Amino acid sequence: MKKILVPTDFSSASKNAALYAFKLAAQLTVDEVILYHAYEAPVNIDPMVPTVVMPDIDTLKESSEKALEHFKSLICPFCPSSIKVSTLARYDHLGNGLDGICKETGADLIVMGITGGNLLEEKIIGSNALSVARNGTVPVIIVPPKAIYTKVEEVMLVCDFTKVVETIPVEPIKQILDATSARLFVLHVDKENQNWSPETPFESLMLDTLLQGYNPQYHFENNNNFVEAVNIVAQEKMIDLIITIPKKHGLFEGLFHASATKKLAYHSHVPIMVIHE
Repeated sequence: MKKILVPTDFSSASKNAALYAFKLAAQLTVDEVILYHAYEAPVNIDPMVPTVVMPDIDTLKESSEKALEHFKSLICPFCPSSIKVSTLARYDHLGNGLDGICKETGADLIVMGITGGNLLEEKIIGSNALSVARNGTVPVIIVPPKAIYTKVEEVMLVCDFTKVVETIPVEPIKQILDATSARLFVLHVDKENQNWSPETPFESLMLDTLLQGYNPQYHFENNNNFVEAVNIVAQEKMIDLIITIPKKHGLFEGLFHASATKKLAYHSHVPIMVIHE
């Protein structure tokens, strides 16, 4: 990995994510961290007549760039001198994903906090983070608001042992393991074998083959509460990073369901890395 993209809205959550990215960049020997701000025309919220206020686009761009430079000045003292910190502001919406920005800048990892607006008693969470994770293909690390960086030494891959060869992106997983020299745990959550099938033993063997040389330790948690199970094992094993594989149905939807995400993201200190199949 050479560059990390850090989307920011200047909130405390995005500041925390940027500080996390700096320390992660040092561990991964990343050359550059790019602070990215996507700005839009402000919306005048009138319950009777919602309107979009369209200021001069150059003025909007200038104010966004100034705010980004100010944000950079506040957090740069915490960045190792060996890492370049650059900024980029664009008129865009994060919900569209960041693949284009990553291609333009050469970033191969996104680190972002859970932000995006109205955290109404934690019922609405991280719309921007979730949109980026869902709509892009570049790996995303979502940093919970209370997460404090710890050197990545223990990584946990959450796996459902379904169509392993077709759905597990082995290379990005190996890349993060190689870069950190972390130990790998594989977690499978089930309740009294409700999701067991005749193919399960074969699928677990295939995963072991794909991860040959990394000596993963397998853990099977008997629990019908997915989020609770992940948190329990993460605490027991002192996990520093949780890897999830988004799928069109199943694990990703379960993980990022509103109530499940609230528990995992707001009541866990462990960052979540989303890698697409």
